[in-house]
Amino acid sequence: MKVQNHTHLKIGGLIYPDMDQCDFTGPFEALSRVPNSTFYTLWKDRHVVKDMRGLKIMPDTTFAEAPQLDVLLIPGGYGQVDAATDEELLSFIRSQASGASYVYSVCTGALLCGAAGLLKGRRVTTHWTAMHVLPYYGALPSHERVVIDDNFISAGGVTSGIDGSLKLVSLLRGDEVAQELQLYMAYDPQPPFDMGSPEKASAQVLNTVAARAFEITERRLASARKYAEMPLISHEND
Repeated sequence: MKVQNHTHLKIGGLIYPDMDQCDFTGPFEALSRVPNSTFYTLWKDRHVVKDMRGLKIMPDTTFAEAPQLDVLLIPGGYGQVDAATDEELLSFIRSQASGASYVYSVCTGALLCGAAGLLKGRRVTTHWTAMHVLPYYGALPSHERVVIDDNFISAGGVTSGIDGSLKLVSLLRGDEVAQELQLYMAYDPQPPFDMGSPEKASAQVLNTVAARAFEITERRLASARKYAEMPLISHEND
């Protein structure tokens, strides 16, 4: 499904209240630099949107103004739970996904895609604290950092959005362009600690972080269970 270099690409990133800005800004760094493309920052209106830590981001395109996108980026964050009940937002995701070359979720943005009915039968990854939530949306959980299932791409927790975006660039414009962007971004991870996954973290660190995420994890699980309990006809209309 590679898009030729002469084709002008329309790439859009969804923003919404209480999202995690890094899920958006990490991929934005690469995707906004794709040659011969336009990047749209999307929300219902043009009012400032605050992320879950209070960072303010200004949308430049409303849902109503958005063209049919070639790529739709969907970030996660604590606000994902409320967004999963926002039918205007879910309808926009479904509508754009039906015509996009690629849909790209980062972190718990995958759960938002699930609420829009996009995950049935797909291999998907998400933040490690929410991996057990995916089956409620009909997804097949994968612990890979980046997963490609046909035209649906998902990246795991937060920083993996950079990895996924570079892979997406390679699909759109070829490996060399993606490699050039990686070098420009100086993306050469050398973390000071080897604690970036549950498999690598110490028991103490893992338990502490899991405890901090317990409340939002339970809210995500409750939201997913509610989706799974909806009448089958509702899911078929997704």
